[in-house]
Amino acid sequence: MERAAQQAVPLGQMEVFQALQRLHMTIFSQSVSPCGKFLAAGNNYGQIAIFRYPCPCSPLSMSSGTWPSGGLMPPSSDTQAPLPFPFSLSAALSSEAKEESKKPMVTFHAHDGPVYSMVSTDRHLLSAGDGEVKAWLWAEILKKGCKELWRRQPPYRTSLEVPEINALLLVPKENLLILAGGDCQLHAMDLETGTFMWALRGHTDYIHCLALRERSPEVLSGGEDGAVRLWDLRTAKEVQTVEVYKHEECSRPHNGRWIGCLATDSDWMVCGGGPALTLWHLRSSTPTTVFPMRAPQKHVTFYQDLILSAGQGRCVNQWQLSGELKAQVPGSSPGLLSLSLNQQPAAPECKVLTAAGNSCRVDVFTNLGYRAFSLSF
Repeated sequence: MERAAQQAVPLGQMEVFQALQRLHMTIFSQSVSPCGKFLAAGNNYGQIAIFRYPCPCSPLSMSSGTWPSGGLMPPSSDTQAPLPFPFSLSAALSSEAKEESKKPMVTFHAHDGPVYSMVSTDRHLLSAGDGEVKAWLWAEILKKGCKELWRRQPPYRTSLEVPEINALLLVPKENLLILAGGDCQLHAMDLETGTFMWALRGHTDYIHCLALRERSPEVLSGGEDGAVRLWDLRTAKEVQTVEVYKHEECSRPHNGRWIGCLATDSDWMVCGGGPALTLWHLRSSTPTTVFPMRAPQKHVTFYQDLILSAGQGRCVNQWQLSGELKAQVPGSSPGLLSLSLNQQPAAPECKVLTAAGNSCRVDVFTNLGYRAFSLSF
């Protein structure tokens, strides 16, 4: 009896601790699995949770194979590992839906600090925290075998430097991973060999966000210095700089000059943060539409003929390219840091928008008109 009583206190303390963790949780990043049926979410405690998307019941097949020790990316394999995880949208929306169905199927500790950014390749989940990026094999994660596959750290200027990595960007045609963050540089890593190819220097303060302009090919970066810089991947040089805060129609000195989000579509760019959310024509470096949103925006993306944005406040904002606010759809978090639109062709039935930020919840929008329900750590 005495031993049981001693154990009861720690268990109760653990429940209180977990409740406090959830209360103070921030979800920084999201990434869709290559099959399109699972969502990874990373929080400020270094945890990654894997949720099943709300889609019709169907078995999942993930390939798992072996690969040479010298390569980071395994070759294709015909070996299939069926992993049936049925999850019905109608069941999740029903009044009888259990909260357990909205909990993660797997949660694991990935980093010692926050998981600031994540991306997925055709087989891997890549996550970034303070100073390093790690790789996890999706097939193993879904079998609840969350073993780190590899980790890499960019060549920082001093051994004592451990800057956060705020943004990851895949460049599929070049098989590159671009990392950027607290050291004010963009680092390019070859995903085949794991070696860092070059570093791009130009920002004078830390970098918040990256975007890919595929046709050029160019990478755009935005940061605390208020500049959006365009980099040509063929020459590894800066080719254009847009200092957003210097344009009177965009400037909001009371919010600062920092760029917190950006996205591209051909010759167009949308960016925001301290300055107003603005649509730019890149060839002419001209702001064409300033969106009437007072709150700083933290995430933005093009979607069909709309622009979706989120930031301070509960709402996902839907904008016409002309600047008209089409809709504001409220979520459950007081502030939003990331939007994830599942557009994987392998799972068209799982095409949903998810939004996360300053809470332990991931809001699920089955269409752009309303929040259907929330997943939760």
